[in-house]
Amino acid sequence: MKVVLISLITSLTSVIALAYEASDKEPEPTTAKQYTYAWKFTDSETMAPRGGTTTGPDVVLEDSPSAYWLDLQKPGLSKKEQDRRAILAMIGDYRTSFDFIETIGFAPDYTPAAPYQSWATERVYLVKDEPDFISLQHILVMHFVGEDGSVSEPMVVKHWRQDWRYEDPTMLSFLGNRTWATVAVPDALRKGSWTQSVYQVDDSPQYEAIGRWSHTPNYSSWDGEDKRRPLPRREFSVRDDYHTLVGSHRITITPTGWVQEEDALKVVLDEQNQLHPETPYLAREAGLSRYQRIQDYDFSAGDDYWAETSAFWAQVRAYWDDVVANQDQYTLKAQVDDMPMFAAMFQLADEQSEPELVEVEAVSNRLNAYFN
Repeated sequence: MKVVLISLITSLTSVIALAYEASDKEPEPTTAKQYTYAWKFTDSETMAPRGGTTTGPDVVLEDSPSAYWLDLQKPGLSKKEQDRRAILAMIGDYRTSFDFIETIGFAPDYTPAAPYQSWATERVYLVKDEPDFISLQHILVMHFVGEDGSVSEPMVVKHWRQDWRYEDPTMLSFLGNRTWATVAVPDALRKGSWTQSVYQVDDSPQYEAIGRWSHTPNYSSWDGEDKRRPLPRREFSVRDDYHTLVGSHRITITPTGWVQEEDALKVVLDEQNQLHPETPYLAREAGLSRYQRIQDYDFSAGDDYWAETSAFWAQVRAYWDDVVANQDQYTLKAQVDDMPMFAAMFQLADEQSEPELVEVEAVSNRLNAYFN
């Protein structure tokens, strides 16, 4: 089977753009799009959502509660075990949708940006399950339907990763301008909490938030506190008018999937990573990502990719664990030799001729070059 892997060197940037649905393209007017929170007195054509212009084949939604959900509902579980099973309930196969829209503008001459909409089909893999730690890896496996009705070969994209830690003593804090620092978590805030660490496609840290799980008979949810976050890929390739998101998000587990709701301010910083003294806030954004369980979808191409590269990415994770544990603060370069970090790491993953023999020194040398 021919698989368009994200690690293809010659077309890496174009594949990333395709996977994120060409988010840097000008929006095309269409009546097929759906969006809400409308700016009613703005030209409707300028508010047509940017993002997905492709379609995928029909999928079969799972309408029965998942085995993970049933495990979560078993009687007699401790609060911590309920929390753990809610996190594990995110494992599985999904049709996902992503919606983001600016709801409020704060600048006097503010012009609303077009909303963003996209979609994917992805499998969430369990990387590690320990009593106080769970790691989940997202991998996209996408097919596209052509104008003639034909279905493309699978495109595989190693997507984001999320790590969960119980009563974490430290957290990674994004300061701004590609700079992160490790901070201590006060004891009162740690008790009963879980941190969610979000990692980018190259396994470099993106942001970390802390919150607590709550459970009801028909849903479980985790509410994270406000944190600074780097611009997501859908934004940093097209926006230069703000520098960080500051916001919170809620993850809600349901019998047949999960939903992530986001509320964030788009913030302007000065060179010292402080709020701009005159125009600190550009806009507020609402986000909604839905993960709906599907069945009978062929994720084997993603399984093959993960089997071939998981040892390599384990070494990359080990590198970043060492950085976070031993550097109080670090700053990364945007590019080295005109190549962003994600491109360099996917290139290196593709060069591993024997997956079981990862060149540890090559991983370190490649990543070391991106530190200021």
